[in-house]
Amino acid sequence: MNYDWSWSIFLELSPDGVHTFLETLLIGTGWTLALALTAWVFSLLLGSVLGVMRTTSSRTLNLLGACYVELFRNIPLLVQMFLWYFVLPELLPHAWGTAMKQMQQPWGQFVPAVLCLGFYGSARVAEQLRAGIQSLPRGQFQAGTALGLTEAQVYRYIILPEAYRIVLPPLTSEFMGTIKYSSVALTIGLLELTGQARSMQEFSFHIFEAFSAATVVYLILNGVVVLGMRMLERRVAVPGLIGAAGKK
Repeated sequence: MNYDWSWSIFLELSPDGVHTFLETLLIGTGWTLALALTAWVFSLLLGSVLGVMRTTSSRTLNLLGACYVELFRNIPLLVQMFLWYFVLPELLPHAWGTAMKQMQQPWGQFVPAVLCLGFYGSARVAEQLRAGIQSLPRGQFQAGTALGLTEAQVYRYIILPEAYRIVLPPLTSEFMGTIKYSSVALTIGLLELTGQARSMQEFSFHIFEAFSAATVVYLILNGVVVLGMRMLERRVAVPGLIGAAGKK
């Protein structure tokens, strides 16, 4: 195989006539981070609500939470991305659907991608938090109730602060997964990191350079996430519970 490697391609002007290929990859990295961070915060907030619903004493809330989780985690992510982008505007009231279709780029692709990754991730976070809550000694809940706290107060002041610390490792994996899942957004036209790499290889025909650079950036991003979350895990670990073993 005779392939002409040329790393100087990154300094050449991209088809937009303004940025170099290196700059377009950096712009794509920015959209990847914005998409992943927004979707992960959305997933964490909604997933926390669902995780509580899955462990509360209300059978109705348990059932609703279970139905939500099974729905969103059993449909392929790519299918969900297409549903949010192509189908949702047709199901909304006419004015809302039209407004969604007419959103300027890249927001017209960014918003559906955030919704897709957010709802998909929330189902996974809900199960992770449910496992964390159920790993806690049942006596903690009973002790909180005996002190006169309501069920909501027990969750807020006793259960959730400990459960979050226990599930930090799977939450770290979820955040890393969200960064990688963001590449699916290229299928609806969002030029995040993978989208920019694909655009670069289509115009320059330097496919190996384009995707090698994207690979390195993904490794760096996820490496930073791992290091940051490990530091946080050691700082907030609860002595005697899962997640405290690595605390020195």
